[in-house]
Amino acid sequence: MTWMMPCERLLTMKPTQKLVFILCTLLVLGFLHYASWKIHLLVWSQKALHNIQATKEPLRKTLPPEDGNPSKKDCKKGYAAERMTNIYPKFVKKVPMFLDQNFRLLPKVKDYLPPFGLKTQEKHIEEILNTTKNYRLGKDLDSLSCKRCVIVGNGGILSEKNLGSHIDMYDIVVRLNGAPVHGYHKNVGTKTTMRITYPEGAFQNLNLYDKTSLFVLSAFKPEDIKWLKHMAFKERLRSTKGFWKSVANRVPQEPSKMRILNPYFIQEAAFQFMLLPKNNGEMGNGNTPTLGAIAITMALHNCDEVAVAGFSYDLNKPSALLHYWEKTKMSAIKESQTHNITKEKEFLKKLVKAKVITDLTSGI
Repeated sequence: MTWMMPCERLLTMKPTQKLVFILCTLLVLGFLHYASWKIHLLVWSQKALHNIQATKEPLRKTLPPEDGNPSKKDCKKGYAAERMTNIYPKFVKKVPMFLDQNFRLLPKVKDYLPPFGLKTQEKHIEEILNTTKNYRLGKDLDSLSCKRCVIVGNGGILSEKNLGSHIDMYDIVVRLNGAPVHGYHKNVGTKTTMRITYPEGAFQNLNLYDKTSLFVLSAFKPEDIKWLKHMAFKERLRSTKGFWKSVANRVPQEPSKMRILNPYFIQEAAFQFMLLPKNNGEMGNGNTPTLGAIAITMALHNCDEVAVAGFSYDLNKPSALLHYWEKTKMSAIKESQTHNITKEKEFLKKLVKAKVITDLTSGI
């Protein structure tokens, strides 16, 4: 059989054969065109799906954060300190939160008695620190490059604010004295990073302690340091002389969870921020800040963003609740021989106005 080109073979075919050949050729070409279209459609669909999946996650990440949600927005590193230097140019951020074994080298506090310094208490402090063996917040919090802190005050203004879940979103939640948490979660949250107190303000009911949080002493008098020593060594108090009311005989926290607040914050808040009288370095004549103002001062040195909640002493509302957990009214406040509430309110208002701190309950 002689080999011929397709065109030559087509010329020799009979009419019926030509028709069959043409129809078969058209069917083959149609099938190939249809198949190529389907393959193209499949490839295009896969590429489109891939592009959607590739852009889906970045789009989610760029969605605007929920307003006021501290866990959803970028932490502004150094924000509070930067704002603070605008109104107090001599403000220096780096001041240790708690006393450590180098406490004797701390400037400005060694020459003052408590609450403004450490004079006469060095030996007791050293013994306490040797027992606690820890002087910082803890590994997880210390490793944060930017810290958001909230100081939860005890004011009745917290009642029915439903701020609990918001408060719990901060990296560090600071509570004061014996302000309870259990039963008030909706308004004050559940999280406690540290509780700053003094002997007369500490829980006497051992069931109220959160054993995972830090127990931080703010010493207002020499007896307070000695009291903490008894608590750290699990020793029963032999005397309560020097305290203005009954104090706890035991603190269920382990020594590793105990800290001593740097008294520099008390001195700075009193003499530099509020311009209270030095009174020869002794407590009295309204020259000592409240624990709330002290805690805020501490946070300004150690946190990048600082918020407060539950701060309000509005004497023009005598029927308002004084504390969120009890029925005592604002009218129960008397002129204090220890604190200057007027000067303190001016200081806190200055911080809010300058946007150094955020007042979550709008009570300052």
